[in-house]
Amino acid sequence: MPDLLIYIFAGSNLKYTIMKKIHILILIVVVAAVGVIMSLSVNTSTYAGFAEAKDNPGREYHVIGKLSPGKPIDFDARKDASSFTFYMLDNNGAEMKVRYTDSKPQDFEKLDQIVVIGEMKDGEFQAHKMNLKCPSKYNNEEQPGGFTEKNFVSGTN
Repeated sequence: MPDLLIYIFAGSNLKYTIMKKIHILILIVVVAAVGVIMSLSVNTSTYAGFAEAKDNPGREYHVIGKLSPGKPIDFDARKDASSFTFYMLDNNGAEMKVRYTDSKPQDFEKLDQIVVIGEMKDGEFQAHKMNLKCPSKYNNEEQPGGFTEKNFVSGTN
């Protein structure tokens, strides 16, 4: 098909406008370029430690770690119920004060692992989102009586 006919109605007159293949190709390239530019402009965050986040303030990171033992968790619902601070050790052992801009999760002190999502600002990590890994309900030593491992393939203990 050498040409694409597009009908344009202008009053009672019927006009034919011929659009060449090159015009269609240019249109597709422009739309693709706009799509690529828009996808690259989205803020993508990466997993890193506090050291990398400190070296690149203003960039969003996911930091995996756990609560620093013996360090305070500062939360006063009367003062500010939508924010609290705590100290966290990342997986590299670096410690940082974290300010979370939402309410404190229940049983926060009992968590096994925390992933904070945010950026470095004013000498602390300011998180706007947090993923929590709660401890297992039962450890091997604390397994309730009567529970034993079963092999369901052969049907024996």
